[in-house]
Amino acid sequence: MLRECALLTLLVSFLLPCEMFADEIVDLGKASPEEARERELATLREVADLALLPPRINTNPAEEYHVRNLHYGMTIGIERTPKGRLFAAWIGEEDGPKSYMLIAKSDDDGHTWSDPVLVIDSRKKHLPIPRTVIIGNLWTDPMGRLWLFFDQTMNHFDGRGGLWCTRCDNPDADQLVWTEPRRIWDGSMLNKPMVNSKGEWIVFAQLLQSQGIGPFAAGVFHELDPIRGANILVSTDQGETWTRRGNVQFPEPDWIEHRAIERKDGSLWMLARTRRGAMLTISNDMGATWSEPVFPPQIKHPAARFHLRKLASGSWLLVKHGKTIGSNTGRSHLSAWLSDDEGQTWIGGLMLDERTGVSYPDGFQAPDGSIYISYDWERSKKGHILFAKFTEADIRAGKLVSDGSRLQQPIMIPGKLNPKD
Repeated sequence: MLRECALLTLLVSFLLPCEMFADEIVDLGKASPEEARERELATLREVADLALLPPRINTNPAEEYHVRNLHYGMTIGIERTPKGRLFAAWIGEEDGPKSYMLIAKSDDDGHTWSDPVLVIDSRKKHLPIPRTVIIGNLWTDPMGRLWLFFDQTMNHFDGRGGLWCTRCDNPDADQLVWTEPRRIWDGSMLNKPMVNSKGEWIVFAQLLQSQGIGPFAAGVFHELDPIRGANILVSTDQGETWTRRGNVQFPEPDWIEHRAIERKDGSLWMLARTRRGAMLTISNDMGATWSEPVFPPQIKHPAARFHLRKLASGSWLLVKHGKTIGSNTGRSHLSAWLSDDEGQTWIGGLMLDERTGVSYPDGFQAPDGSIYISYDWERSKKGHILFAKFTEADIRAGKLVSDGSRLQQPIMIPGKLNPKD
């Protein structure tokens, strides 16, 4: 109780002018329990509004953000530009309230990587509690523009969050220019957008099915409760505006991290993360309504991120944990699988990294058919950001059979820039 009172006093002192502070404390001392509770929640809501302030896009990161000075790495994603430049994003400091985002690039197909060329760090020493940037993704749109989606929230999750984006219209240029960040919705996202058969752009936005973390666990945004869960945001004007189409809530929810594939009949087949593993739901109206979530046949997966996408051939790719499609080994044995019958059966099984502590796959397919998957290894102890490059033929064979395929390639190892040199 004393700790909660101390926190409240700190928050009130931050929000109120100094000459008002003493009177405010007296008023609080006379408040009824109901009035005090109302004031507490109102104060927390005002603190959460600090996440509505536009974040700064730092395109000239200081030495403190150079790889040699980093000690932590949690992967976010990897993407390719029209001319073949690679970008990778990861999180620095921790998987927690003090996190921030870093972006590096490679101009030699991932053999070497730059120090961070962009950083989004919303932490400020004067804030009463941390302001956090912790998840998002990179995406090259059909016009060749590179998008960076990211969240900004207070204290890891304040019950509302905020999904922001910035865009580089010429990501192959020597000098990268990014648009001013804009907030497109509440919540956050982690897996890449998709373009459906109608040409609509779809963002898989999540609004966690919890009231918040730390002081925000009390719940200050109950008006958002009806839209908590896995949401679909749609743009029909190439990302200028976004509209929420629908959502689905999951039993025993976790971080959600959902993504869908459009089937031949126009329905969406979507997996999401729960505390009991990946769950499946289907929409027959492009995301407005969804079926009751169930566990997918064959697939067993821990409470962890997966990667799901349709390949150019029409086959589906699933990157998950486990030696087999039906095994759950925790965050180890990161493997790639293919489905030729829209998720009914899965074949292949290319082991990308058999070690314990590998997680958070994300990727893309290049025009030549090569598949790139980024992930991290022992993010808290070692913080390695890695990637694998392989083909459908490699997955079907269960081993590397294609020229140019390679596994366990470093993107970022804290303290070592380009450790292969």
